[in-house]
Amino acid sequence: MAIFFTIVPQYRRVIRFYFGKFDGEPRGPGLVWVIPFLHQTTTVDLREEVFDVEPQTTITKDNAPLTVDMLVFMRVVDPAMSVLAVQSYRLAARGMAITTLRAVVGDMMLDEVLAKREQINALMQARMDEVTDRWGVKVNAVEIREILPPRDIQEAMSRQMSAERTRRAVVAEAEGTREAAVTIADGNREAAILNAEGQKQSAILNAEGAREAAILNADGFSMALERIYQVAKGVDEKTMSLQYLEMMKTLAEGSATKWLIPMELTNFAQGFARSAAAAAAASGTSPPSQDS
Repeated sequence: MAIFFTIVPQYRRVIRFYFGKFDGEPRGPGLVWVIPFLHQTTTVDLREEVFDVEPQTTITKDNAPLTVDMLVFMRVVDPAMSVLAVQSYRLAARGMAITTLRAVVGDMMLDEVLAKREQINALMQARMDEVTDRWGVKVNAVEIREILPPRDIQEAMSRQMSAERTRRAVVAEAEGTREAAVTIADGNREAAILNAEGQKQSAILNAEGAREAAILNADGFSMALERIYQVAKGVDEKTMSLQYLEMMKTLAEGSATKWLIPMELTNFAQGFARSAAAAAAASGTSPPSQDS
């Protein structure tokens, strides 16, 4: 009986069947023996594989058609199950990727599909991995390469983006105008406050100055009255008599024909007569008569 030996690399495993029955475990790496006609073998690659899913036309939840192109990364984690559980895990994974993509995109709006690419990748990976796990295959990643909406939708999106940029420009200009108006109003308010404060301080200083001036004027008037009072205390009867005579002289020089003589002038004349009599008695001459 002839026995053949085959060398299995590190990244591969050999699934060996004995009369069509799996003999228990994958073989390799290293040297694996095979008996012709008794054994049948299948080789499984354990390295990560990537396959390109050709562009697929999908329909979003709001009935917008999209063309989506993506890559799927996967590897075999159970060589026996990848052979025993599925006829071709590569073909099955490709079909699963297409149906999962259409299901995920169909549950989302157009704007969500365009904006949430990473979320779609994660969701597709999770859903595909649930199915491929029973085949002994692990889906490591799903990457959407390109999403192309139809031309009319692209034009509508361009107009929408242009309108949005215009709206943002208008909003930014309005915000700038509002901030400028607020700044100007704040400046005017501060200026008014400072002006009012200045007028208040000026009024206070003027009032204080007027009060000090009034106090000084009152003090000066009081001192003048005090001075007059001091001088008036030294004025005797003779001095007052001379003042009355000076007044009578001034009246005589006037053009008036009638005089109003106060009662004090009579008392002055009597006192003057007594003073003259006393002076005459002292000098030995007769005093003048009061009737004259």
